[in-house]
Amino acid sequence: MIIKVLGSAAGGGFPQWNCACPNCRRTRSGDPNVSARRNDSLAVSPDGIRWVLLNASPDIGVQLEAQACLHPGPSLRGTPIQAVLLTDAELDHTTGLLGLRQGTSIDIHAPSPVLQALADSFPIRRVIEPFASNRWIEVVPEESFHLFGGQLSVCPIDLGNKPPRYVRASPPLHPTRESKPWVVGYRMTDRKTGGVAVYAPGIESWSDTLARHAESADVLFLDGTFWHSDELRTLGASELDASDMGHLPIAGSNGSAERIARLSARRKVYVHINNTNPILVDHSPERRRLTAMGIEVGFDGMEMEV
Repeated sequence: MIIKVLGSAAGGGFPQWNCACPNCRRTRSGDPNVSARRNDSLAVSPDGIRWVLLNASPDIGVQLEAQACLHPGPSLRGTPIQAVLLTDAELDHTTGLLGLRQGTSIDIHAPSPVLQALADSFPIRRVIEPFASNRWIEVVPEESFHLFGGQLSVCPIDLGNKPPRYVRASPPLHPTRESKPWVVGYRMTDRKTGGVAVYAPGIESWSDTLARHAESADVLFLDGTFWHSDELRTLGASELDASDMGHLPIAGSNGSAERIARLSARRKVYVHINNTNPILVDHSPERRRLTAMGIEVGFDGMEMEV
């Protein structure tokens, strides 16, 4: 299984167009220790020929052009992209579908609430329908399905019930077993090599379910949005904290880093990194701390095989 990181930033990219935080200013000034990043997305393939995208970011056109293996062909309007797996209905993970509309026939997998939101609140499905013959396929947590003739097995992971802001309806205050998640991750298994990768860019809390899937994975791509829970409040950028936005912070006794460090995966990578996060700065104390814990900071163009 070949994995390419097309983008490693949280919504807005890095630098963010309307942000003058210290990180964004350093990037714009050309500081070599702070690299620009595009919106979060992965590309995965069993053979380097057929590909599935994990999330479709607003930067999709630039991201695909940057990877020769994702260029069109062999037919005039052919594409190696056969499917898209959506983790949620957030704008930074779905607006790229508009850029994939030209005469395509792609399978788009997502949880039921996400499919509904893209038909109603943010009606991408209706907009795309006259241009493309895509199939919209519901995924259900813990119900695995196959891609590429069975070479990849994909198991959706329930990660939370927080809808995007543009959806007026709120999730149940006390979700039941029958509640369908707004946010999922994906556990991908190469049935030929046995390699396992988990992609979870939006983690509301560290659940037993996530731990179970992560414990036996070879590679983890996990939510690295914020270093501290009150990161945005401290900078005066927002009154929201990490949990309000559906993200588990990295640092702290209840953060993700301490949990990830104990896992046996040979590679542990943070993606979906917000522009305010100090781990974006090479050699920062926060970056050095993660390195000492065996945790990597993802970057655009990162590649690996599992």
